[in-house]
Amino acid sequence: MLLTSFDPFAEVYRALGTDRSYAGVRMDAIRRDEEIELRFDLPGIDTESIDVTVDRGVLTVSARRSEEYTENEKPFVRERVMGTFTRRLRLSDSVDAEKIAASYDGGVLTVRVPLAERALPRKIEITTPERAAVTA
Repeated sequence: MLLTSFDPFAEVYRALGTDRSYAGVRMDAIRRDEEIELRFDLPGIDTESIDVTVDRGVLTVSARRSEEYTENEKPFVRERVMGTFTRRLRLSDSVDAEKIAASYDGGVLTVRVPLAERALPRKIEITTPERAAVTA
């Protein structure tokens, strides 16, 4: 099955000349044995404007890029999106929200979401009548 994002307003943005197809916060998610690592592309964003919060099972990443033009400058090509960017992710009960950590380097915000102990894979021993008699 192919998964795609759908923006019902994309055609409206294009018609108005404000193509916002790249306005969202782009993200990769990597699953490891004991954590999920989220990588958000936030190039050119001042770290003071980045905010990462967890509230009632929802991880929110928001950032702001301010206007960079002086009074005497008038952009005639504008492709970089300015303003506030937000991405919200619902966390499952299998993560340890108390231990979430974030770092920012080279325009990439990395958020590490550790899995709760109960969500980690474990081996289940299979018992048989023969094994039960030996251990008893």
